[in-house]
Amino acid sequence: MTFRQFAFRNVTRNKRLYTAYFLSSMFMVMVFFTFSIFTFHPMLSADRLNSGTVVALNVSKWIIYVFSFFFVLYSMSAFLQSRKKEFGLMILQGMTTGQLRKMIFTENMLIGFSATTFGIGLGLVFAKGILLAGENVIALNERLDFYFPLQAINLTLASFLLLFVLISLFISSVLRSGKLITLIKSDRQPKKEPKASLLLSLLVVALIGISYFLSLRAEGLEAVLLLLPVVIMITIATYLLFTQLSVYIIRRLKSRDRFFWFRTNMLLFSDLSYRMKDNARTFFLVAIISTVSFCAIGALYGFQSMLYGSMPQHNPYLFTYLAREGDSMEQAHVQLIHQKLSESGITAEPAELTLSYYPLAAGDETLLLVKQSQYNHIAELMELETIELEEGQAVAVDFGLSRNGEGMLNQPLQLQTGAVVEADRAILSPVVSVVSSYLIVPDALLSSLGNPTKADHYYTWHGPAGQKGAEAAGGQLLNKLPYAEAYQFEALDYQMDMTVKNFGPMMFVGFFVGIVFFVSAGSFLYFRLYSDLDEDKHKFKAISKLGLSEKELGRILNRQISLLFFAPIIVALVHGAVALTTLSHMFQYSLLKESALVLGLFFIIQLVYFLIVRLFYTRQVKLALRQ
Repeated sequence: MTFRQFAFRNVTRNKRLYTAYFLSSMFMVMVFFTFSIFTFHPMLSADRLNSGTVVALNVSKWIIYVFSFFFVLYSMSAFLQSRKKEFGLMILQGMTTGQLRKMIFTENMLIGFSATTFGIGLGLVFAKGILLAGENVIALNERLDFYFPLQAINLTLASFLLLFVLISLFISSVLRSGKLITLIKSDRQPKKEPKASLLLSLLVVALIGISYFLSLRAEGLEAVLLLLPVVIMITIATYLLFTQLSVYIIRRLKSRDRFFWFRTNMLLFSDLSYRMKDNARTFFLVAIISTVSFCAIGALYGFQSMLYGSMPQHNPYLFTYLAREGDSMEQAHVQLIHQKLSESGITAEPAELTLSYYPLAAGDETLLLVKQSQYNHIAELMELETIELEEGQAVAVDFGLSRNGEGMLNQPLQLQTGAVVEADRAILSPVVSVVSSYLIVPDALLSSLGNPTKADHYYTWHGPAGQKGAEAAGGQLLNKLPYAEAYQFEALDYQMDMTVKNFGPMMFVGFFVGIVFFVSAGSFLYFRLYSDLDEDKHKFKAISKLGLSEKELGRILNRQISLLFFAPIIVALVHGAVALTTLSHMFQYSLLKESALVLGLFFIIQLVYFLIVRLFYTRQVKLALRQ
């Protein structure tokens, strides 16, 4: 047998341990290759596609590559730790340290080359489907035909082979063989009972409680200011949760004799605190990486839903035209819009409103006033509540995130004319979507104030959304009426379509990057779980001789794997739910449906992963008992 054959057989013999590592590496290669296919596609060149989309595809590709480096490095370190006894036996048989390093280098390169090759191969197999999906997500007007991605293949092959070579050289060069007796007895080394600090455990509760409280009560821009301190507190608390609080809770449960001696609890909890302590760093990494995945995908999906859903709420008109004072083309532009509506067969009810600006007595600011009759006319068209005002009354109207309307509430505002206007209530309304806040006043009051300093005219065309030809008509009008200082034209259907096209690439990129992170997190759990498999085999084989049934064994393993598998994921789900709730408060838009969908999808994926791992893990332990 040659040395290479020996290394190959080592890999196949340890296939149970290497499977998740190989599949995760292959998945990362495939995703990197997929992004490369897009970036090198002739139809997605910078002159054909939004430059931001091209940058996003390239940046995400290299984010995955950098993450792959640390993932492979961590995975290889975990494998070497679990194979100490095997290395000790090889050294006992006469293998030198140099040969051991050469063997590890060869094994890792074998897996790396296989993962790279299969990743590229799978990418080619699914390339047409991926291009079709990307074409719809990115919302391109042109088809993405299949092409042979030679540049993408060369880049992926060179990048990942270099990655595996560098990590293999690094791992093999820093490998320490240690004492022979220590290596051989690595799985029998006595462990000190893990200890947990009550003070640090209480600190975990305090940090999480404070972080959640601050996050859930924050609104608007306040959430942005609290982001950094909350992230720091949550990160520290999550680490201490697995290293201190979990161990403390388990020790307290073990001290309760009635609970500890109930049925098979003794077998479950006897070494659970050791495992929680040993796996604390892994659980911390999994929880943080999963939280990032949940938040990234949830935020992107939620933000897209918010933009798409809030546009008709904030600007419910098919077309709007704001003619600022001095707009010499006002009537010509309004006539052009009417003509385009008629040509396209679009049904819309026109309305007009005057925005009157009056200078305040103090300072250089002006106050925007709107006639009650004009506001009510448009509100009736939109089937909104109309405003009833008595003499001297006013209503503050707010639009958007500024809350300026509430700021004007119960504040006597004196104009330069000497008149005093005071709003006794505030409302949210989309009737005038081009300004953040204004006051509605009785017609008689506005007429008595004389000529305003500035008067803008606001034209609206209200009708059913999604009418045939509305999107095309809006695009054509925007080409003729681009944004200018004198006027502002908006077309709802066209702008909603452009929002999908502009945000689609970000969703596409964010989804793939988030999935890569989540798959990696699941692989970390798989590595740690299977590193304890041999120990579990010996332990349960000995206990089975004392009368442990297969049914009881299955129950113990199910609870043990569930605790280890779901503890970090549940923490991540809770962190993610709080983060997405905070995001909804910040944008003042409910993301409950989007959050539930994203978090529920990830939980289902994790549940399926758990069921598969539990099946094979339990089967391995039960087979060991029958031997």
